[in-house]
Amino acid sequence: MRRTELDLMLAGLVGAGGVADAALAQHVTGGGPLASAAEIMMIHAAAIVGLVAFRRGDATAPSAVGKIALAMGLGAAIFGIDVTLLAFTGAHLFPMAAPIGGGVLILSWLALAVLVIVERVKHGEPPT
Repeated sequence: MRRTELDLMLAGLVGAGGVADAALAQHVTGGGPLASAAEIMMIHAAAIVGLVAFRRGDATAPSAVGKIALAMGLGAAIFGIDVTLLAFTGAHLFPMAAPIGGGVLILSWLALAVLVIVERVKHGEPPT
């Protein structure tokens, strides 16, 4: 399996989990944390698809784009699974799973921003 296929598969699973959480939040729990997890998962699934499309469409795209996509997928999955488990079982995936998953998401976005700056400087362009 190619790396982009793995990233797209992860995006599909995270997106499906997000839609499922949205339905559960609407029809079972009445919103709350599960609705937030649904939004986080769906937004990041779309972001991963965008990163994969960029990487596939630009042969010069840095390989770090794929690593950022993978980190986003894992962060969103860990966050979403933990919030879902907590909502229905009262148990966590592992201690601090949601904050760790959320932290990975934040770091992924920051890594993308830094990557853009580094690439611009590398090609002799101003950072902004």
